Amino acid sequence: MSDLTLSQQKQQQQGLIAALGAFILWGIFPIYFKMLSHVPVLEVLAGRVLWSLVLVLVIIAFTGRFPHVLDVLKDRRKLLVFTASTVLIALNWTTFVWAISNDRVLEAGLGYYINPLVNVGLGMLFLGERLNRWQTLAIILAVMAVVLMTVLLGKLPWVSLVLAFSFGLYGLMRKKAQTESVVGLTVETGLLVPLALGYLGYLMVTGNLQGGTLDGGFYDLDTTLLLAGTGAVTAIPLILFSYGAQRLRLSTVGIIQYVAPSIQVFLAIFVFGEAFSQPQFIAFSLIWIGLIIFIIDGLRQHQGQKNR
Repeated sequence: MSDLTLSQQKQQQQGLIAALGAFILWGIFPIYFKMLSHVPVLEVLAGRVLWSLVLVLVIIAFTGRFPHVLDVLKDRRKLLVFTASTVLIALNWTTFVWAISNDRVLEAGLGYYINPLVNVGLGMLFLGERLNRWQTLAIILAVMAVVLMTVLLGKLPWVSLVLAFSFGLYGLMRKKAQTESVVGLTVETGLLVPLALGYLGYLMVTGNLQGGTLDGGFYDLDTTLLLAGTGAVTAIPLILFSYGAQRLRLSTVGIIQYVAPSIQVFLAIFVFGEAFSQPQFIAFSLIWIGLIIFIIDGLRQHQGQKNR
């Protein structure tokens, strides 16, 4: 075996470990945010923005990427795209934290199961990508799942839909921006920081920090450390994912991504004790069938391209 082949195998192994690490972390993060359930959602979001910016600025400084950040800020078109992606990721983060605080982790997991199918639909609508019959069938099954849940439960699974579409559209914006993940996250958190600081400042002045339960005081040490940790919670899996995605086939990453919602669903049912009703079981079954079709079709296409 040549040294080049050994080097490629090593890179793939490292990429697999990194990607798995990213999706496992994303899967178990509901446990972390559960520990912040006593803090209002918008305060958690503000803290996450501030501490994420601190961490990515350290990374940017250490890796010498400040010129890349400045290039984005000088490019009006890219800055406009990042403004849109910032709104979308803020919506995604807020909905995710709200879902965890309100015992809706199961719906969050469903959202991230739906997300890959949403990505395919967005690719068709905005990037001119064509769907084959199997991809079309997978999307139809996802739509049926949402309709059935709405009819049988009497309410739209809005948490799942917001998470799936906000993250799907976010990915679309980031694809248009064509900027590496750490640089992009620096720009996005930088755009959100004035709002985060303004909001926290207002809460401190009016005595409404932590929902007004602190009587004009500041967060205790445990809460402050947990909020500071949201920076690592945000940045570390993103960096691991970026590292892994660069070294793995797209089809491999596509399969690994289901680790995160699978862990979330397990936590929702067996750790947090959320009810798994019959309508939800039917909806999840349709989604799982659609995803199996989607994965098999993706592997078949990849094998076909490999054999050419």
